[in-house]
Amino acid sequence: MTDSTDIPDKRAVLEHALGVTFTTGNTLRILRNGCEIFPAMLEAIRAAQERIEFLTFVYWTGDIAVEFAEALAQKAREGLCVRVLLDSYGAATMNDELLDNMRDAGVILRWFRPMATWKMWRSDHRTHRKILLVDQCIGFTGGVGIASQWEGNAENPDQWRDTHFQLTGPCLEGMHAAFLGNWVDEGRLVEPDLLHPVSVPDKVRQPGSNIFSNVPIQVLKSSSTLGWSDVATLIQALLFGAHSEVRIATAYFVPDPVLIDLMAATVARGVSITVMLPGRHTDQRVSQLGGEDGFKQLLEAGVTLLLYQKTMLHTKLIIVDGELVCIGSANFNQRSMKKDEEISMVVDSAAVAARLNADFDDDVECCEPIDFTRWKRRSLWQRAGEVALKPFKQQL
Repeated sequence: MTDSTDIPDKRAVLEHALGVTFTTGNTLRILRNGCEIFPAMLEAIRAAQERIEFLTFVYWTGDIAVEFAEALAQKAREGLCVRVLLDSYGAATMNDELLDNMRDAGVILRWFRPMATWKMWRSDHRTHRKILLVDQCIGFTGGVGIASQWEGNAENPDQWRDTHFQLTGPCLEGMHAAFLGNWVDEGRLVEPDLLHPVSVPDKVRQPGSNIFSNVPIQVLKSSSTLGWSDVATLIQALLFGAHSEVRIATAYFVPDPVLIDLMAATVARGVSITVMLPGRHTDQRVSQLGGEDGFKQLLEAGVTLLLYQKTMLHTKLIIVDGELVCIGSANFNQRSMKKDEEISMVVDSAAVAARLNADFDDDVECCEPIDFTRWKRRSLWQRAGEVALKPFKQQL
């Protein structure tokens, strides 16, 4: 582990590279799996007194989908301003009855970039952000979607593994800006109440095993583009700044040649890199296959690749030197770096890193490493699939 005096330098590099400063005075609560994530989010919604802003990519089906829709509708019936923004691709399978019930209750519901448009170049760029803001004083972000797949405690293949975060403090300004940017997409008018600053609660939860106070956080709202986005710059800066260890957990791992070369160079200068990604329970075998043509170079360079075998791994996490942690909605794939709207946060806290490293260690127990010798003997069919997907990797 590097000396603590290195932290300000790393922060300065990130602030210079991204043009976004860290804020202090934030409180962060780590929520592991749906059994912790959903109750915390629903508790906040049901306790709301003024307004709710909710943005998500995935809103599918299941009891939890009904529960969220009913909670949001109830707050609208109570007279609160409830805004819900759904990605028109990610939430396409949502039950129409839930949509109707929310609208009938007074929820202001919008779709982000409807698929039925002649502007196909816009339809390809989605919002992958997950943001819940309640009363301008409490927020949630991370990897979870609203669907039955996330319910439970990742105990079997039907319960996905994920991590989400509950936040208070100045970092909510960045989260609110990310919501607002997507809410007014297509040139919509900004409602005046959306321009009011967020508030910082006078009282916050006492620090505990998964609650951390006075945490410096940098919030990055990365917008879809035709080239590299700020997510790619952020990942590069984290790799460049690493001194000893980088640990990555991602649902979809499709780095491009530039990042593969950078990861190899990072290992060559003495930094350990471990990447945890889904194994046999992946929900996107095509995406998984699309990233596997880079495994040879990474394994030769000394990168450790682990396949999580218990269930679908949906966590998005980068831990650098046990000091900095990158959280949010972005995966380590080309869609997150080149196509989609994302929200990422860099947390400067050795305590947060230690807790998430402990979770990472627990997950390693459910992993199988990719053996380089065996990997070189993979089937011709798999090799052919890797080659066939190369022209489409930016979509994966």
